[in-house]
Amino acid sequence: QVQLVESGGGSVQSGGSLRLSCAASEYTASYPCMGWFRQAPGKGREGVASIDTRGGTTYYAGSVKGRFTISRDNSKNTLDLQMNSLKPEDTAMYYCAADRRYYFTQGPLNPQTFDYWGQGTQVTVSS
Repeated sequence: QVQLVESGGGSVQSGGSLRLSCAASEYTASYPCMGWFRQAPGKGREGVASIDTRGGTTYYAGSVKGRFTISRDNSKNTLDLQMNSLKPEDTAMYYCAADRRYYFTQGPLNPQTFDYWGQGTQVTVSS
């Protein structure tokens, strides 16, 4: 079972940037579907961005499109999320997720698509 470890979270002011990284314990090429999710206090887990095995197709939530960029490097077994123009409403715990199937079974931004999850990294954006 793959272990996913997120890093790069922190506290920034509104308008700032952060880069999250997810390190996998196995070859990420074996996990065609990967994504980032977030969960704010009192809210459900929501999809932020996802990417297919070769990184050719990406999906974004409307609230982050144009500000966040997801990327993967299968040679380094990593998944990244570049977050720019951060807003207070981006404050949440961010989770990396992966799945062995070759397609997004429940949709690219649906948590039910993914079987493997990291422990999360906190992102706090102050106004």
